[in-house]
Amino acid sequence: MVNKTRRDSHEGKIIWSREFTLFDITFSVYLWRVISKSIEEEPSLLNCQHLSTFLITFHVQVAIQKGSPRGVHFRRAGPREKIYFEPEEVRACIVTCGGLCPGINTVIREIVCGLNIMYGVQDILGIEGGYKGFYSKNTSMLTPKVVNDIHKRGGTFLRTSRGGHDTQKIVDNIEDRGINQVYIIGGDGTHKGASLIYEEVKRRGLQVAVAGIPKTIDNDIAVIDKSFGFETAVEEAQRAIDAAHVEVESVENGVGIVKLMGRYSGFIAMYATQASRDVDCCLIPESPFYLEGRGGLFEFIEERLKENGHFVIVVAEGAGQEYVAAEGHDAGKKDASGNKLLLDVGTWLSDKIKNYFTMFRKIAVNMKYIDPTYMIRAIPSNASDNIYCTLLAHGAVHGAMVGFTGFTVGPVNSRHAYIPIARVTERQKTVRLSDRMWARLLLSTNQPGFVASDQERVDK
Repeated sequence: MVNKTRRDSHEGKIIWSREFTLFDITFSVYLWRVISKSIEEEPSLLNCQHLSTFLITFHVQVAIQKGSPRGVHFRRAGPREKIYFEPEEVRACIVTCGGLCPGINTVIREIVCGLNIMYGVQDILGIEGGYKGFYSKNTSMLTPKVVNDIHKRGGTFLRTSRGGHDTQKIVDNIEDRGINQVYIIGGDGTHKGASLIYEEVKRRGLQVAVAGIPKTIDNDIAVIDKSFGFETAVEEAQRAIDAAHVEVESVENGVGIVKLMGRYSGFIAMYATQASRDVDCCLIPESPFYLEGRGGLFEFIEERLKENGHFVIVVAEGAGQEYVAAEGHDAGKKDASGNKLLLDVGTWLSDKIKNYFTMFRKIAVNMKYIDPTYMIRAIPSNASDNIYCTLLAHGAVHGAMVGFTGFTVGPVNSRHAYIPIARVTERQKTVRLSDRMWARLLLSTNQPGFVASDQERVDK
């Protein structure tokens, strides 16, 4: 149990979230160097109890984002010696927004159990149906008994929705209900909404902790190393690839297409391809491709069909959108969350391949198309994601109880940290084609780089 002696440590005020700068820790770094030098000269200093305590404390308080501008640091996540909120005064609420993702129920369960078991909090509300649940009065009481086995199910116990964000109505409801801890589980759009809630709470001077838990199956949230549910999604996507490979291997000139999730980033497609080793070509939004001419996809498919008699393509849903739109398909529409509605690149690609080989190459190809989109996101999380979700949930609980607000939680350079919400909504994480992971994929598939000049393609 955490020491409940608290408010004097923060002078009775909630801590508004911010990131460290180099200036904040200059003295600590200087002191660290002095102590390190002293230890080199006199190793017996390590027996000093206070010195050991300092070394441990300094080590766990700061997380550094890999590749970030010099001097940007984040507070390490975890319990503190003193807390801000008295457990009996806490009224917490949990809301889930956006699309489904393996592990949501685990996060809900562990927030409830963390608050109740670690801190003794009894009053926990579940906001049902996303952001609109705040002002439509859809709530339920959550206890460890109520959420005991929900981690074994897919989906979200609290139900979800897209859109419905009205900052004023939401904060009015938070204030009217006497809620002082808000846990928001969602992706990029949800975190933008959480940032608005945090700013409005701050403007009104409410003593409310706003904590985010980043959720996206695409693994495209910036700053953090990975998002929960991603490993489960890759594992399930691999099964779809295996099925496609069996199908095309069993027929003459079989060509299989597996369309996976990945609106702006191709992480699921890239990792599932790497895990499978049965994929001939992986197409992602970050890597342009073309169909006809020298070094194009059609040429590569024909070569592999002659060599192996079959071909498997994994395509992320956001890949090739410009080609589909160029053929007059309706584009530009958005969903309730403001996300651009994607055109179906899978069926477009399937039709293109079939027409090309039938009409121009006089080769009969057997097309097999698999779209496991909803299958990979609606399942329960695997063991690894379950553990990860637990760490995220407990990190959020510890942060809110100590008085931090306006933060989201996640691993930064392998260390769990508290990150200002605004930092994770500045941009989206995408696959870097210069990274080793993409190079490994190219080595695995031996696919073309799609870099031939226009003239070379015409000459071919």
